[in-house]
Amino acid sequence: MANHPPVTEKDAAEDHFSAHHESVLLDEPTTADLRSKVTEAWQEFARALAACVRTLPAGARVDVTLDPTASGTDDAIYSVSIEAASEGQVGARAVGNSVLPQGYRLDRSAVADMIALGWSPPGVVAGSGEHFGLSANVNSATRLATTVSRTLRDVYGAPHPAFLVYLVHDESDEPIAVEPLGTARPEVAADQSLALELDEASESAQAAQAAVEESLPLPERVRTVVSAMLKSSSEQLQVDSDGDINIRAGSAMVFVRVRDNPPLVDVFSPVLTEVEPTEQLYVKLSELTNRMPIGRLYCTDDTVWASIPVFGRNFQASHLMLAVQVMTGLADELDDRLHGEFGGKRFFGEGDKGGRRDSGEHRTGMYL
Repeated sequence: MANHPPVTEKDAAEDHFSAHHESVLLDEPTTADLRSKVTEAWQEFARALAACVRTLPAGARVDVTLDPTASGTDDAIYSVSIEAASEGQVGARAVGNSVLPQGYRLDRSAVADMIALGWSPPGVVAGSGEHFGLSANVNSATRLATTVSRTLRDVYGAPHPAFLVYLVHDESDEPIAVEPLGTARPEVAADQSLALELDEASESAQAAQAAVEESLPLPERVRTVVSAMLKSSSEQLQVDSDGDINIRAGSAMVFVRVRDNPPLVDVFSPVLTEVEPTEQLYVKLSELTNRMPIGRLYCTDDTVWASIPVFGRNFQASHLMLAVQVMTGLADELDDRLHGEFGGKRFFGEGDKGGRRDSGEHRTGMYL
């Protein structure tokens, strides 16, 4: 099993901002290292999954599924299950072609990838039936979790752990409470959707803000507002290793980051990845930015970003709500438009089939 690649450090200049808001809005790249951010999310998921497997009682099972409504895989249900057996043994099952619809089945290369990851073909491991099978000792939980993570990411095409839902239950199918599996979502919360109706969201957020004392730090106030948007508690928010709040809205991923100096809330999203920076692209992004009522579009390395700042001084919940609404709309609209004109990859590939890519091709969302 290959070792995890080292996590790249974020640009040190991110922590050194000008005292002038204008320089923050015009010069500072939100995050140039998207690959590192996604890598860290997958590493966090694998660590949490390994810890969960180590504590599973005999007969308990973890089911992890790529959410088809978010990934655009329609009726294709890509899932992996891990079950704790007796005497410290665990068994894993991964969906095979016999239960996948036409157009979403694994080709020969994908099946070879499964075998290379350590899976046995369907029916080889006792009890695996039509699924790929794998047996391991609980002491190998870290390796098992890495295999499962790479299967979901590299073979089944999950672009980010936030597109995964999971359920942990005992041998009687009763749910078991566990620590969150990174940014993956518990299945009981899988039907929660982002409240993007601005009037409703603003009303909820303003009500929540009214209960928050002005003396609270800006990060806590932001968490309160975002949790009101998502109709959840602030403890249930998905926060990555950078401290960014992750909001999944359909096939878009929006990040909310709180900055200290100057006080600023940045709402940003990767619109297009692996795009070749050209003069035509920069001209297009400039034209689009000029037509936007708020925010900006820019290209850093090979990624097109959309960013909307919300000032932290005299913070207004409605401003953050508007920023998230606009950002979600941008991600849904611009990825297709820019992809058709400039190529590259739609980061979360709404409507794209999951699970396959050309040999040797790398995808920014496909790193562990």
